[in-house]
Amino acid sequence: MLNTMNRSLASYFLAPSELEGIPFASLMFWTLQDSKWMQEALRLASQGAKLGEVPVGAILVHDQQIIGQGFNQPIGCHDATAHAEIVALREACERLQNYRLPLQTTLYVTLEPCTMCIGALIHARVDRLVYAASEPRAGMVGSQMDLSMQPFYNHNIQVHRGLCGEHSSQLLKTFFRERRRLAKQNKNSA
Repeated sequence: MLNTMNRSLASYFLAPSELEGIPFASLMFWTLQDSKWMQEALRLASQGAKLGEVPVGAILVHDQQIIGQGFNQPIGCHDATAHAEIVALREACERLQNYRLPLQTTLYVTLEPCTMCIGALIHARVDRLVYAASEPRAGMVGSQMDLSMQPFYNHNIQVHRGLCGEHSSQLLKTFFRERRRLAKQNKNSA
């Protein structure tokens, strides 16, 4: 049986008979706009990787316009809070001169948000979150816990997962593999 992450792709490549038994409501269909914005977030993640940052990119979109964007920058900025989502939120809030974002704002991010980031997204009133890869260790919108659905918040975010998930996972795996290789090389030459 297909897992949830692969169902969106399966619907494009499998024959109808192969989709039997999969509830139609569980299939996810991405718009071309969703794909376009996630590709842009992946481009930003790659930009961060070139600077030695963990490759995570984020794009905030309202009315099909980018209102904020960013990639992970905690190392270069010496700021533990400079996650891609926070960088994008800061840029959008500064641009709009408001700490609350307009209705129908979507965040596209290449990795499932952490506790800090989902909290900031809730406070900024982001309507929709689309993330690529799950973060099994610290992901807070499904992997470890789902803070987006907690009843004590006065705002809920629609969460969609898995768009370009394999691409994002490969980017992260490649980054950490290279980081380990360089660390081992430096250790052996010391």
